[in-house]
Amino acid sequence: MKTNAPNRREFLLSAGLATAAAGMHHAVQAADDAPRTKQRIRIGFLGASHSHAPGKLDVVLGSGDFELVGVCDASASVRQDCERRGVKLISQEGLLARCEVVAVESAVRDHARHALLALKAGRHVHLEKPPATSLSELQEMVSLARERKLLLQLGYMWRYNPGFRTVFEAVRNGWLGEVFMVRANISNFLASTRRPEWAEFKGGSLFELGSHLVDAIVRLLGKPKAVTPFLRRHGPGADDLKDNNVAVFEYNKAVAVLTNSALQDTKLAQRDFEVLGSNGTAVLRPLEPPTLEIELLHAAGPYRKGAQTVTLPAYRRYEADFAELAAAVRGERRLSVTFEEELTVQEALLNVSEML
Repeated sequence: MKTNAPNRREFLLSAGLATAAAGMHHAVQAADDAPRTKQRIRIGFLGASHSHAPGKLDVVLGSGDFELVGVCDASASVRQDCERRGVKLISQEGLLARCEVVAVESAVRDHARHALLALKAGRHVHLEKPPATSLSELQEMVSLARERKLLLQLGYMWRYNPGFRTVFEAVRNGWLGEVFMVRANISNFLASTRRPEWAEFKGGSLFELGSHLVDAIVRLLGKPKAVTPFLRRHGPGADDLKDNNVAVFEYNKAVAVLTNSALQDTKLAQRDFEVLGSNGTAVLRPLEPPTLEIELLHAAGPYRKGAQTVTLPAYRRYEADFAELAAAVRGERRLSVTFEEELTVQEALLNVSEML
C-alpha cells in the first residue's frame, strides 16, 4: 500500500529517486539475471519507552523487510540505550517525513496521541497495546485509517503465537465441539518503581497486562453479552494500582474467566489459556514457549481421540507480527484482524477495566 507524500518537494525527490532506482535495476538485470529482492520498508519508532520496544527493535533490526530510520524519544535513558545499540535518534518531524511505517512504542498514556499524529501524516501504524484509554480515540484512528487507506496494526503480542493460532483453528472448525468455558490467567511481579505507571489507569494491571488475554477471549468468542470486573489492590505501598483482578465475560452459551495479578513473584510464569468444549479441551501452558495439549472425546480434524501434545512451529515473539505488516504494506495480503474486531476488543477491555 502507498502512503501520501507529506509535501511536493519530497514527492518530486522521491519520484526522481524512484526513476533512478528503476533505471539502475534494469541495467543490473541486463548484466545479471539474478532475482530482484524486495525493497525494504522504512520504519521509525515514535517512542521506545514501552517494555516491548527493545524486543521489537531487535526484530526490525534483524528483518530483511524493514529499514530502521530511527527512534524519536525524549527520555534520557531511552536515548542512551539507543546510542549504545547504534540506533539513530531522530526528530518527530524527521521521522514522520521519512518513514512509511511508524511503530508507536511510547508510554501507554501517549499511544493514541502518537498514533493519530502518524495517521494524520499519512503513515501506516503499528501501535503498542493498549491502543487508547477511550473508545472514541480508537474510533478516530480507525476512521482516519479507512479514509486514507492506511494500515493500523495493534500490538497484542500473542496474536501470531502458534499456540493461540492452533487453538483458534480448533475452535473455529468445531473440533472441540461447542465451547462452554474459557479460563485464562496472566500474572507477573511488577517492580515498585513501575507501579505508579500502571496505576495511572483505573483498570490497573488488568488494563495494561491483562489486555493480551482480553484480546484473545474476545476475538475467539466475540462480543460478550456482559462483563463483570473485580478489581482489587492487595499489594504493598501507598499507590492505587489495582493489582489483583478477575473479570468474567458472559456469552449466550459460554462464560470466560480471566485472572490477573501483578504480585506473582516466582520464576514460574503464571500464564495459560484453556478452552473447554463439548468434544474436548485445549490447554496452552505455558504461553511462551507455547506448549499445547489437546484431549478429544472423538477424533476431529487432524487430532485423534484422547490426549495428545501438539507439535507447534518455531516461534519468536513479534517476528510474525512484523512479517505480516510488511506483506500488508506491499499489498500482498490483508492484516488478519479487522477494524471491527479491534473496536470490539477495545470496548470489552475498557468495560472490564471500569474505564467506559
